Amino acid sequence: MQSTKSSLAALTLGAIGVVYGDIGTSVLYAVKEVFNSGHVPFTPDNIFGVLSMFFWTLTVIVSIKYVVLVLRADNNGEGGLIAMLALASEAVRDQPKLRQVLLVVGIFGTSLFYGDGVITPAISVLSAVEGLEVISPNLHRYIIPMTLVILFALFAVQKHGTSGIGKFFGPVTLLWFLCIAVLGVNQIVLHPSILLALNPLYALRFMWENPGITFIILGAIVLCVTGAEALYADLGHFGKRPIRLAWFAIAMPALTLNYFGQGALLLRAPESVKNPFYMMAPDWALIPLVLLATAAAVIASQALITGAFSVTKQVIQLGYLPRLNIQHTSVRDTGQIYIPFVNWGLFGAIVVAVVMFRSSSNLAGAYGIAVCTDMLITTVLTFFVIRHGWKYPLWLCLLSTGWFFIVDFVFFSSNLLKLFDGGWFPLMIGGVIFTLMMTWQHGRELMKEKLRADAVDLSSFLESVFVSPPTRVDGTAVFLTAEPGTVPNALLHNLKHNKVLHDHNLFVTVHNHPIPWIGMDKRVEVEALGHKCWQVIIHYGFKNSPDVPRALEQIRSRGCELETMTTSYFLSRDTIIPTLGGGMAPWREKLFAQMHHNASGAADFLRLPNNAVVELGSKIEI
Repeated sequence: MQSTKSSLAALTLGAIGVVYGDIGTSVLYAVKEVFNSGHVPFTPDNIFGVLSMFFWTLTVIVSIKYVVLVLRADNNGEGGLIAMLALASEAVRDQPKLRQVLLVVGIFGTSLFYGDGVITPAISVLSAVEGLEVISPNLHRYIIPMTLVILFALFAVQKHGTSGIGKFFGPVTLLWFLCIAVLGVNQIVLHPSILLALNPLYALRFMWENPGITFIILGAIVLCVTGAEALYADLGHFGKRPIRLAWFAIAMPALTLNYFGQGALLLRAPESVKNPFYMMAPDWALIPLVLLATAAAVIASQALITGAFSVTKQVIQLGYLPRLNIQHTSVRDTGQIYIPFVNWGLFGAIVVAVVMFRSSSNLAGAYGIAVCTDMLITTVLTFFVIRHGWKYPLWLCLLSTGWFFIVDFVFFSSNLLKLFDGGWFPLMIGGVIFTLMMTWQHGRELMKEKLRADAVDLSSFLESVFVSPPTRVDGTAVFLTAEPGTVPNALLHNLKHNKVLHDHNLFVTVHNHPIPWIGMDKRVEVEALGHKCWQVIIHYGFKNSPDVPRALEQIRSRGCELETMTTSYFLSRDTIIPTLGGGMAPWREKLFAQMHHNASGAADFLRLPNNAVVELGSKIEI
């Protein structure tokens, strides 16, 4: 019992650091953006109304939608948009057209995650460093350079892994939440009437009296739920109970106290509207507060970068992106990975965002569309999971998700007003990623069709070969093939050029499935083909790390002696030749050919030993 309590405490502390770092730093800029927009007349009634909207936005979207409802939709213990997409597509597998639509919608939402991944670190770190301006206006010119230096340092350490510094994330973020709570309480004590804004009637009255203004400022109100998607995405790392406990015991109370503290300050000193968060602090605390805020912003950014690595690996496994160089930064935790291309691609886009927008207020204009679209997509997918997967009554499904759909859609519509103020930027990034993903997926389908059309049946081929068998040499040959039951090009080349066949021959196909995990007991399927040849199918979920040699160890008990020193792996290195009148537009075929050419080698991705791999080239016209 004691160990269960201690592990719950440790997981809760970890969830505070990783899951709530992003939403925890939103206090730096959310209130400021609402009142600096120029749309809200600066009156006490409006301050009460806006604060009430902040509280009830946190309650409805985070507490009820994500913490209570969406966390229930776990896919074998995993969460996130891809896990939800897998659940939804599985729930409607008997409706192929609907399933295809949901897959496209889900992949589009995943693409937008990268747009969010650019804006969030930029706005978090920039808003933290902007505290320098409160200390002294003369420090303004150092804000952009310092932000870029901090972000570069953050991305530069990624290749070393986060296990060393990860243990500080929880305590530092917990300190941050305690600090923002204390700052809020100090102001509330001076103006306790602000707590009346907990009453939803204040929000409803503000919306009733100012419908146009309400619609406009929802694009700024939504800033208070930045990072809500991380709640669900990190489900597999921490579990439901620690995430819920961390939210209701620490994050939600601290955020509420700080937002209401900023409201109390605005009632007492309206001139503090230019940066109410930092102006809550006494002068002596400003420098430590800037340092703590920067640390919290870096931790929030770190969680998102780690998330980008994980999502990319999952998307590769699902077949929507080419193989990339994935480095494992921990010998114990297979989930700790580093993808150089994603790391420096994100950093480059963040530098562009910081230099182009130059302030957290300008970046706030860019923030929101991507997040609200993802929230909307999550709600839609949730409907299909609970209706078709869990078989709940239609009225209950419409009632539970319909309400959230309306809320999400209103926020989404409001954020469309920011499209030309910067909202186009994350959408452009998401659009580029979506184009790459769909081009890769469609190109792979065309490739498979071409290979299928030219394929030779493996069993028939082996029968004809063994009528007059070639010379057999010692050792085992592992031929990687995309389609089971077909002759791999590498085998044809080997027979043609080397005129030999190994003593043992394995024809191996790796299948990736739209479920998070596949256990070792279901990892390998083996079919004996005779003449010491076997057809092997290896199964992986999108969270599994492919390791073909380790998987093949399981078949030693089935008559195949697989010795490491005498095993060779034969791969076909395909070159794509775009052709006119093919299955895609010419520019997409050329893009696919380039992506295929630049993909990292299958040998590294499948963990094959470098000194035992033989690659044989072939050309495929699509």
